[in-house]
Amino acid sequence: MKKFLVLGVLFVLPLVAYLFFASGVHNFAKLPVLNNTVGSVEQFESLTKEEITFKNKITILGFLGENIYNKQGNAFNLNQKIYKKNHGFQDFQFVMVLPYGSEDAAKKLLDELGNIADVSGWKFVFGTPESITRLFRTLKTPHQLDENLSTHYVYVIDKEGNLRGRDGTLKENEAKVYGYDASSVADLSNVMGDDIKVILAEYRLALKKYKANRKEQ
Repeated sequence: MKKFLVLGVLFVLPLVAYLFFASGVHNFAKLPVLNNTVGSVEQFESLTKEEITFKNKITILGFLGENIYNKQGNAFNLNQKIYKKNHGFQDFQFVMVLPYGSEDAAKKLLDELGNIADVSGWKFVFGTPESITRLFRTLKTPHQLDENLSTHYVYVIDKEGNLRGRDGTLKENEAKVYGYDASSVADLSNVMGDDIKVILAEYRLALKKYKANRKEQ
């Protein structure tokens, strides 16, 4: 009897553990939507003159401001900790918003980032102070742009143009996460890195289901 009990425990427990973790992954497979009224970047002029859009893209949105050199360290942090690890995902892009007059500084920064990784997923767009402020306000976060139209925070925008983050319900006493502090390597590595994995996994799973349904048809 003891022998059968031990064998049962050895076979049943791993199965129960698998079902538990599988259900957990399913339940938390999506990064919460915090705001579905984010503005667009299509009215901004890009460095390459191509049209930049949030549609059908997973976007990391940042505001580098008119004094781009003050945020250069942030860009390198993002490039190293987030971009290099995920830029192989076809629909993944970084969109950095700057005021007109910052084009030459943006080109120089892009060249420097290019010494580290393929920067085809980095997009720089330019607009007036009014258009930049208007776009930022549509995010509806507790953050503020400084006098240079910049912020240390970057934001995750999904393929439908929604702001994604943490809604504070996953863990007890967890605060909402509207954006990620690009000046903090710890925040990028420990918080943003995990959240990017979640949203990319969500879209990979959706793509697999779509392909599977097409085959069945």
